[in-house]
Amino acid sequence: MIIDKVKLYVKAGDGGNGCVSFRREKYVSHGGPDGGDGGNGGNIILEIDEGENTLLRYKYHKKFVANNGGDGMKSKFHGKTAEDLILKVPLGTVVKDAESGRIIKDMSDKEPFVLCKGGRGGWGNRHFSTPTRQIPRFAKSGMKGEEREVIFELKMLADVGLVGFPNVGKSMLLSKISAARPKIANYEFTTLSPNLGVVDAGEENSFVVADIPGIIEGASEGAGLGHEFLRHIDRCRLLIHIVDVSGMTGRDAVEDIEKINAELADYSEDLASRPQIIAANKSDMIEEGNFDKDAFEEYIKSKGYELMYISALTGSNVKELIHRAAAKLKELPPLKVYEADYFPEDDVLDDKNNHDILIKNVNGVYVVEAEWIYNLMGSINFEDYESLMYFQKVLKNAGVFDKLEKYGVKDGDTVSLYDFEFDFVK
Repeated sequence: MIIDKVKLYVKAGDGGNGCVSFRREKYVSHGGPDGGDGGNGGNIILEIDEGENTLLRYKYHKKFVANNGGDGMKSKFHGKTAEDLILKVPLGTVVKDAESGRIIKDMSDKEPFVLCKGGRGGWGNRHFSTPTRQIPRFAKSGMKGEEREVIFELKMLADVGLVGFPNVGKSMLLSKISAARPKIANYEFTTLSPNLGVVDAGEENSFVVADIPGIIEGASEGAGLGHEFLRHIDRCRLLIHIVDVSGMTGRDAVEDIEKINAELADYSEDLASRPQIIAANKSDMIEEGNFDKDAFEEYIKSKGYELMYISALTGSNVKELIHRAAAKLKELPPLKVYEADYFPEDDVLDDKNNHDILIKNVNGVYVVEAEWIYNLMGSINFEDYESLMYFQKVLKNAGVFDKLEKYGVKDGDTVSLYDFEFDFVK
């Protein structure tokens, strides 16, 4: 059973709270504050499981929450940092924001990806001790971890897609050219899920082939097995279009090609425009009078397709088909990788409520307060340059700097965002 699209709720852990504590020790009259910091919340991290080709593990379990960081303790003891929560996904999984449908990450590079960052732990009261405030009776709460609803959509990483009507020999061909062993039988919809096979074309020319089931007339509208599996050939650089030319089933090969290509075009014009090799299968069983070879070849030529007569059952011309596909792949661009069009700052900038801020002047320091800024700061590492630049970008795009200028802030004035201070510069 293949599950290739799921919707999940994921939340990183909240940071632990800072501790309010004072050193109490015999013979030490001025121990001072010694509250420890809270630990960081656990991240939600995606990792590739190369042994999986389905999202079945997420069929019933759809909510994932990482642990919170531990609270700080006395004697400057730091709260425990929570362990990250690892979610395993198959290679080729595309992660999308559930609300907007925009792409967050294409898991095709085998590198782990932090989907939600855990909140930073709050500071203990020892950080707030100053010459004029020697007994701080407060600490900072931990920041909230990021949370979102996402869609995991599996788009298999295959170089070549086998397309064609049911029972034309796709599974038989895949079993002949690779170690894959799909179910083969003489009835429609024998194959109920996509099958992958690695093809060795010699001289280190190997490529991955996907056998895609369920494409019939009306598939893009949900007929048959529907268009659920068409996403698995989104990345394919080359299509091998298999048609039955035996004439024994009463099917018309040209009509079949037209119908399948129409379904591909309805799903995606880009997919329909991929190069195709027409594999005229069951050529060893052609019955005289039931197949017009000249008319068929004239049609293929008019469309600009390549044509090869094969027999998946006997293996006739199958090796030649493999080598032709391998040569064709060398001329084509690499596998498609989907670029992210959704970024963390979109959560802030798309929410109209996140543009309300409170500015006040406290002894010459311009204090900015807003719940969304407080939550955002939980995911910022202020000791990291890139993270700091990201924070600045979000504030700028959200109009915070413009509002500060309208309030009267000038170059060199001090701005405070929840104990993070900086000099304002246009």
